[in-house]
Amino acid sequence: MDLHLAGKKVVVTGASKGIGLAIANEFAKEGASVSICARGRDSLESARELIAGNGGNVYVDICDVSDKKNLIKYIENAVQNLGGLNILVNNPSGFGRSDDEDGWQVGIDVDLMALVRASWTAVPFIEKAGGGSIIHTSSISGLTSSLRTPPYGAVKAAVIQYTKTQALQLASKNIRVNCIAPGSIDFPGGTWDDAKKNNPKLYAGIQNSIPFGRLGRPEEVAKLAVFLASDAASWVTGETVAVDGGQML
Repeated sequence: MDLHLAGKKVVVTGASKGIGLAIANEFAKEGASVSICARGRDSLESARELIAGNGGNVYVDICDVSDKKNLIKYIENAVQNLGGLNILVNNPSGFGRSDDEDGWQVGIDVDLMALVRASWTAVPFIEKAGGGSIIHTSSISGLTSSLRTPPYGAVKAAVIQYTKTQALQLASKNIRVNCIAPGSIDFPGGTWDDAKKNNPKLYAGIQNSIPFGRLGRPEEVAKLAVFLASDAASWVTGETVAVDGGQML
């Protein structure tokens, strides 16, 4: 299927590895120009090389998305370097796990307010381009109880609710808003890669809970993100789609 994304301008926050990188790379494969940000320069350069290998314009920059001024400046610079903006993908996570002040604060700052602020900044540019799409990355933890990570689950649930409100707010601007809720996704340097090495009992328990007997791959999330952002999903907005191989079942 030709998703007609060639020439589109895409910003993906939190995209130097894992799901974010896979999403950015998938857009590049479709012919889009892509900008990504993360906190580490080395990981960003590696990601840039991978994305650039698929052609198209690539702009990368260091950004702490929990810093309001830093985030706004990054998006504005990205738009200038890409020559506009059609699609915003909010993917960062602080992975607030502990049920204490620090765990809740990082979740609110990174998982919630960073996507709210990024949207505020990006919407005028997307509207100027004639409309487009916003994709938020949530989690299946936001769709059910999250006993091991209370703040993470609660904040991801807030992202799902905000998706619905934002979709209604932005429909008049021809901007669709959707949300993806990944299950347990394994990739080098990720949370589950760490668990596989340091908490094999937990990893095995999660793996055994998934009907297909394995954890997901970033590419399996990325393909949905690209579809939802494209005109092939022109009548889909305000939705949250789980990508979990039946994990919640």
